[in-house]
Amino acid sequence: MTSLDMPWTLQLVVAAFLLVGALVALIGSWGLAKLPDFYTRLHGPTKASTLGVGCTLIGSLLYFSHQQDGVSVQEALVTIFLFATAPVSAHMMGKAALRRRLGSVAGSQNPPER
Repeated sequence: MTSLDMPWTLQLVVAAFLLVGALVALIGSWGLAKLPDFYTRLHGPTKASTLGVGCTLIGSLLYFSHQQDGVSVQEALVTIFLFATAPVSAHMMGKAALRRRLGSVAGSQNPPER
């Protein structure tokens, strides 16, 4: 079975998920490189990994589920694991930075207490 056998609506949905995922991952990597301190830099990649990679995995899940005539269990498990662990790991890194009293950029609205 080739991708030509897929309905055009499914091809459109898969392409949309892949493009949105790539765009969000690009924006998240830009945020990691350009934002000024740890707390704001933590925000960009966290959203990129959850939304960007999540959209890419959902597009992959749809594509391979259609190609194999059933739900692709591997992509489903990776997606669930990503959505469960990425926010928790970002929260733990933020808590560790607060515990170490890592400073923030001057002018932040809610700087961590020292």
